[in-house]
Amino acid sequence: MTDTDSSAPSAPEVAARAAATSLALLAASTDRLLRTVTALDPQALAGPSALPGWTRGHVLAHIARNADSLVNLLDGARTGTDIPQYATPETRDRDIETGAPRPLDVQLADIRDSAVRFTAAAAELGEKAWTAEVRHRSGITFEASEIPWKRLMEVEYHHVDLDAGHTPAHWPEEFATAEFRRLAARLDGAPGLPAVQLVADDTEDRARIGDRDGGPALTAEGPVRALTAWLSGRSAGDGLQVHQDGRQLADARTALPELPPLG
Repeated sequence: MTDTDSSAPSAPEVAARAAATSLALLAASTDRLLRTVTALDPQALAGPSALPGWTRGHVLAHIARNADSLVNLLDGARTGTDIPQYATPETRDRDIETGAPRPLDVQLADIRDSAVRFTAAAAELGEKAWTAEVRHRSGITFEASEIPWKRLMEVEYHHVDLDAGHTPAHWPEEFATAEFRRLAARLDGAPGLPAVQLVADDTEDRARIGDRDGGPALTAEGPVRALTAWLSGRSAGDGLQVHQDGRQLADARTALPELPPLG
């Protein structure tokens, strides 16, 4: 009888390692966010963010409450129970609205304390718990090992949405590259979306989005961070070059198609 390869990691080991990698990235991203918030003018919290209808205070309140909502999922994975991410959609919205006008020192403490709670909850999970299925507020289920990356997405994307100096150009390459691949895969074959070939000239990543009927009419080329910014709705195509039939178009922002909402 041939023994199986004992050196191959088990599924729980793979899940735990993936979570640990994301948690390390998240720690650095959270530190950058805290530095940005610390440097904010207190009066700037009432100013508009990059998200329609939200002030910077709304963005910060959401970041903090999202951390606590993901603690619920981590606790559910650890205990084997189905703990909702938020008690209700109305609770989520109300907490953001009531948290938005708080002063800067309160917002900063909330961001820091909620991040500590998230890190502590993650530290309590054993290897097997990272393979547990948890439920997003949208109803979609996913493995608990993805929770740290989902938190990283919240911190990095909403740090940009804060409109306080942190731009897609500041994203870690590992984050931007992984999100480029994820978002492009999501839009591959999207019905009604004109086909676009995407070329990351700094990482050599390639992808295609949009309709699968016929070849892509457009090619968008540029740094992976600029491509991810466009795919995620954080830019209109800034920093990209768009070609059609071998000819560079004058303005990428008007040449690129409108993308469906992330949902």
